Amino acid sequence: MAIISRRTCLSGLGVAAAALGAARAGRVRAAGVPAPEGALQAASQAPARLDITEFQPRSMLHVPATRVERARFPVIDVHTHLGFSGREGMSFAARPETLLPVMDRKNVRMMVNATGGSGRGLDESLERFDRRVPGRFVTFAEPRWEGFNQPGWGQRQAEELGRAREAGARGLKVLKTLGLGLRENGTTGALIKVDDPRLDPMWDACGALRMPVLIHVADPEAFFLPIDRFNERFEELNNHPDWSFHGADFPSFRELVDAFDRIVARHPKTQFIAAHFGLNAENLPSVSERMDRYANLHVDTAARIGELGRQPRFARRVFERHQDRILFGTDAVPDGHDTPQQVFGDDLYEIYFRCLETEDEYFDYAPAPVPPQGRWAIYGLGLPEGILRKVYHDNAARLLGL
Repeated sequence: MAIISRRTCLSGLGVAAAALGAARAGRVRAAGVPAPEGALQAASQAPARLDITEFQPRSMLHVPATRVERARFPVIDVHTHLGFSGREGMSFAARPETLLPVMDRKNVRMMVNATGGSGRGLDESLERFDRRVPGRFVTFAEPRWEGFNQPGWGQRQAEELGRAREAGARGLKVLKTLGLGLRENGTTGALIKVDDPRLDPMWDACGALRMPVLIHVADPEAFFLPIDRFNERFEELNNHPDWSFHGADFPSFRELVDAFDRIVARHPKTQFIAAHFGLNAENLPSVSERMDRYANLHVDTAARIGELGRQPRFARRVFERHQDRILFGTDAVPDGHDTPQQVFGDDLYEIYFRCLETEDEYFDYAPAPVPPQGRWAIYGLGLPEGILRKVYHDNAARLLGL
């Protein structure tokens, strides 16, 4: 026997009533008698249709909203992008004088410019930020991938890192070029694996020079799945189809993370910062287990407040368990409007501070009309002061040797 729910029953009665009303209205009009206003309205109404890209719902919840204008403790933002290296040399997104007012208002003591380039580009970055305003900016070097498939690349890169450290670079940033872009012949041939042994001299040099490695080798897991109606990042990937790593000869998400874990295990004297909360903020049990396994593994919060804030209770337990190896980062890019969750400014920092310091409920994770990564809201973790001090400042200061 079929079971009919209350909602189905009411829906069916509503349809029947509307149909009956429409029929009656039709008969009245056919007889030349004006139809009642309500009957005409019921007969003419149709379901509204709206393109999902135009949908901007406003929450009806009446919940406390705390504005955290200034971090409770001084902050070191370990993951920002103030410059980018290219074929024509370095291009810079901002000058110190445009960044410092926001930093001062938000209690951001220092910003780490992760993408400081290499060679002459690195010197330009150091001159523009670190040397011009000492104590407020730190620059990381980047590998020079040219000639990777030639003998001796690893040793040459290790020597290059020594020169970078002497010039003032404090760490090494490895973009997802490794694993998802770098190929044997530059742009052709097989993709270079994250744990390729030819990279070992570079990782060892970072350990010897006490230069932490901030590394990003895998995007969110959804980026490796089909862009279809089941993908919660559908809108983001539909807007940026080139961000998808599904298909072709790309490795799977799991292959990339496992390869990264192998280099962490193989180089215990090198401190690795797995960007974007361990490369896997959607799977905090896995991140926590990996941090238990590797004492030299650290994570940052960059561009993942939207993930941490939608699982606040478990996220807080991870912060409590690994409070000495979690670093504050935003992935901030001045004027980076393709990624609203990363645009440098007051709004960005206030969202991070609100998520980490308060227990507010159901608020936006990005200063944007539409949630850019997925249609959800976040909740505050309400971290205690002792953990906040470490995450905001002390862990990074120790790792950077400040």
